[in-house]
Amino acid sequence: MLTAETLYNKLKNIKTACPGCDYSMSRCEEFVPLINKINDLKKEKNAVILVHSYVSPEIIYGIADYVGDSYGLSKDIKNSNADLIIFVAVKFMGETAKILNPEKEVLIPNELNGCSLADSVTAQDIVSLKKQYPDHAFVCYINTTAEVKAECDVCVTSSNVYNIIENYPSDKIYFLPDRLMGLNIIEEMKRRRVNKDIKLWTGTCYVHEAFKPEAINSFKLQYKNLKVLAHPECSPDVLHMSDFAGSTSQLLNYMKTASDSNNFLVLTECGIVSRIQVEMPQKKIIDLCNMCKYMKSNTLENVLRVLQNPSEKDKIKISEDIQKMALVCVEAMFKYSG
Repeated sequence: MLTAETLYNKLKNIKTACPGCDYSMSRCEEFVPLINKINDLKKEKNAVILVHSYVSPEIIYGIADYVGDSYGLSKDIKNSNADLIIFVAVKFMGETAKILNPEKEVLIPNELNGCSLADSVTAQDIVSLKKQYPDHAFVCYINTTAEVKAECDVCVTSSNVYNIIENYPSDKIYFLPDRLMGLNIIEEMKRRRVNKDIKLWTGTCYVHEAFKPEAINSFKLQYKNLKVLAHPECSPDVLHMSDFAGSTSQLLNYMKTASDSNNFLVLTECGIVSRIQVEMPQKKIIDLCNMCKYMKSNTLENVLRVLQNPSEKDKIKISEDIQKMALVCVEAMFKYSG
């Protein structure tokens, strides 16, 4: 059984501007009964809890069986023997779990059930685009609905997107929905001397779109030995000013071997900053907190509720036809990630 003292000692180093990220002993005392009840129910129901790194720390360090980015969690899903999957993230990730595990019940304890990227494109948009670009392969970021994946040829994540674009056997690519990531893909293919005709959709992640070069310049003037890390959903201008760019897991791995003498500015959702502060407290992090309202709408109370008495809204439901078509798209990701 987890104790409040254990949880407090784990989370006490978190110091971000994110609302609710102040982990006093009294707050930990409030969390622990919920955490222990969830962990007991999880065992009773043979459930596995998958948690994205952008979710609140009390969930990550209290109840998660697996924590990671989209790609890592996608692999974890494939190897799961659980009867029930609780995906603490956003709806499209729960749909990916259902695509890979159609026989299992998948629940998502998210009140908002949205994502600025996933909501920017529909399956009908893809159908229309295919008529305009019949010779293009359609490559979708994992931040898309099951219906969109079903209309696309291959899915990618931020950790494997460049290799998949390079490896995919078509010189004509339509990438969606993230325009900023798409611009970074175009630049990376030029750097690799890979000749691809790449068209882009217009969606963006509102969290990563908010990071601007002007802010980076300001921090570089304030802090010596500043290292800037960025997610590829940021703009090319931001990546140009960064020392390293990668997925959430790649950013964490970079930090593990980075010099403790540097200051670090980490340009992604503030959940990653919290993880660094917990797992690498010796690192000096400059807080520029941008919070994802969708990820942070997951709560311990909602996880407990969906374990005890899930509503129809909590259940991920995908028709058999969509599931089979989307599975081809997702499994192509594992084939071409290289």
